[in-house]
Amino acid sequence: MRQQLPLNKHIIYGFGMMGWSVMINLISVILVYLYAPPSTSGLPTLISQVVIFGVFNLISLIAASGRLTDAVFDPLIAQLSDKSKNPKGRRTPFMKWAILPSLVFCFFVFYPLQQTASSANVIWLVLMLIGFYISTTTYIIPYNALLPELALDSKAKVKLSTFQSLGYVFGIAIASNAFNIADVLQHSLGVVSRLAALQYTVAMLAFLAAIFMAIAAWGIDEKKYSISKPSAVPIREALKQTLTNKNFLIFIVADFSYFIGVTIITSGILYFVTVLLQLPESTGNTLMITMVGGSLIFYPVVNILARKIGAKPIVIVSLLILSVVFAGIYFLGKVDINAKVQIYSLVLLASIPVASLNILPVAILSEIIAKDTIDTGTNKEAIYFAVRYFFVKMAQTFGIAVFAMFLVQGKDVGHDFGIRLNGILGFALCVVAAIVFSGFKEDRNIKSLP
Repeated sequence: MRQQLPLNKHIIYGFGMMGWSVMINLISVILVYLYAPPSTSGLPTLISQVVIFGVFNLISLIAASGRLTDAVFDPLIAQLSDKSKNPKGRRTPFMKWAILPSLVFCFFVFYPLQQTASSANVIWLVLMLIGFYISTTTYIIPYNALLPELALDSKAKVKLSTFQSLGYVFGIAIASNAFNIADVLQHSLGVVSRLAALQYTVAMLAFLAAIFMAIAAWGIDEKKYSISKPSAVPIREALKQTLTNKNFLIFIVADFSYFIGVTIITSGILYFVTVLLQLPESTGNTLMITMVGGSLIFYPVVNILARKIGAKPIVIVSLLILSVVFAGIYFLGKVDINAKVQIYSLVLLASIPVASLNILPVAILSEIIAKDTIDTGTNKEAIYFAVRYFFVKMAQTFGIAVFAMFLVQGKDVGHDFGIRLNGILGFALCVVAAIVFSGFKEDRNIKSLP
């Protein structure tokens, strides 16, 4: 029998998500802003801003190419993890190997070969993004597959998912400090170049993220706290079983929409602040911290409500609230209300769905996996998480690419329609997701196999 996971191991598990979140949100927060900067940013032009087919800009295509390549790799690492017979476990050995390359590629994404627009920078960025996403996939797929193995029942899954979610939002908060840290490097430590200040910042934060990831990889004895059986199901059959699970597909629609929304918000926060509201860059960090702090207030509420009424109604209401937030983004700067009041009101409202939609999806997916394991008698945890993260990455790719693509329609003060279009997109996606998720069939009595 596996031992029950103690509180300190819940915390250690959360560190893994925090490290991954810092790295992935450095990409979300900085990438588009660095390579397609507004005219007031003080940053050099690193790649061509040419518009392709009248719609796409180069950064949107580059972001998509890195993610698409990575997404193809997801099922492979999932299958290798599910089938692993490593005496130290099926998950943590993969996690350990992934940390160093994740750190290296994360840094080089923001270290172009030349400080002027060039084709060399384009090729370099594509290759570095591919390496980064493959490396972080090798960590996050086995990491998430651990959750249903460490948490026995629905209550335990929600509890462990809460710590995982805390790690994710703290990671967002840390990554959003990038521009504040860059300001300190420039104004207090004498770094002249804005680009160099951001590069030093990324190096420090990525190194911190790698430490967090290592804490989880080495801090949990997989053989002690989980019992796992290598899967004998071929990858094609495993994928078929996963993609024909109706409940899982409904879950994916809601999850997909949420991550598009989060990506649009993290990619766009600096544009919302500096262009739509004409506030300083540093406001963006304060806003992200406010959203994280606000969401923490609702974490206990989400746990209590999930036990009493289940996850489904909470997810539906959260998606509808998020749709209101996106509608508000469209009107930023258009209403006769103080700019800070406008943006802080939206951020505090967003903290409600951020709390619930960070905690509940992993717990819901763990229950879907537990039921599938009981029904089929096979362990396919990593395959399920690989498919989920395929769609998460598609959502993040879509979010970054469309956000960057919309910027073609206006990204500067007085010419900002492209930024506002993202609010319309987010509103529509969240409403559709809420409607689709109403068809989800929740079973709160499922337990993992001992």
